[in-house]
Amino acid sequence: MSLFVASLNSGSNGNCYYIGNGEEAILIDGGIACREIEKRMKRLGLSLRKVKGVFVTHEHGDHIHGVASLSKKHKIPVYITPGTLAAGNIRLIDEHVRSLTPYTTVSIGAIKVHAFPNRHDATDPHGFMISSDTVNVGVFTDIGIACDNVINHFRQCHAAFLEANYDEDMLEQGRYPLALKNRIRGGMGHLSNKQARQLFLSHRPVFMSHLFLVHLSENNNHPRLVRDTFFPIAGETQVIITSREKESKLFHIRNGGVSRRQTTPSLFAEQLSIF
Repeated sequence: MSLFVASLNSGSNGNCYYIGNGEEAILIDGGIACREIEKRMKRLGLSLRKVKGVFVTHEHGDHIHGVASLSKKHKIPVYITPGTLAAGNIRLIDEHVRSLTPYTTVSIGAIKVHAFPNRHDATDPHGFMISSDTVNVGVFTDIGIACDNVINHFRQCHAAFLEANYDEDMLEQGRYPLALKNRIRGGMGHLSNKQARQLFLSHRPVFMSHLFLVHLSENNNHPRLVRDTFFPIAGETQVIITSREKESKLFHIRNGGVSRRQTTPSLFAEQLSIF
């Protein structure tokens, strides 16, 4: 089996990730408007009829903005912890609510979704590992540090959506108030380029074929800094820098090797052109 994945949007203006196997699919978060999710999936040749669930990481607006309207219009169940549902004040139809429990697996056809707590300044934040047979895809975003849950699941992934939110120098020298800077880098905020790089270097499994770098800060990061941080260490892992303005390509994740030619500099030139 294999999985098809795409970033529909990634950044403080909205986050939404597609993962499917050809028969069923899920979305992780719905932080952009329903109409934008529809348009971007259509451009990728994807059908919302196959989306059988939206899984919510936490209640911040850039992760839940479009969830209620998407669920209502397309009758899609929303998997969410009770704490996140209450904190986000998401107006969902009762019959569409599915209570999410950490360390349990939800089956969506042949897709298995495993939720685990992580560290972020939200009520009940969670990450996810999505599996289809022997292929695993992880979503590791809005995490203050790479805690044991993040590390243990990252080690199992053939592909990962990994936060690279800020460059430490840009944040330090920027115009944010000190309290906000400390919130971002204080262990319950976001992961820096340097922290994401260390996680990748220390815990990347040999079979990881794709790394999607997500949730780049508009004010405290730049795609070229992320490229320069990760390209020299990418090895045989294809690195994709996601956009805060449009969807990525659709990628096919298999349980198998990946050619070195996938990590040539032209990949980054292609990806950077979307910013």
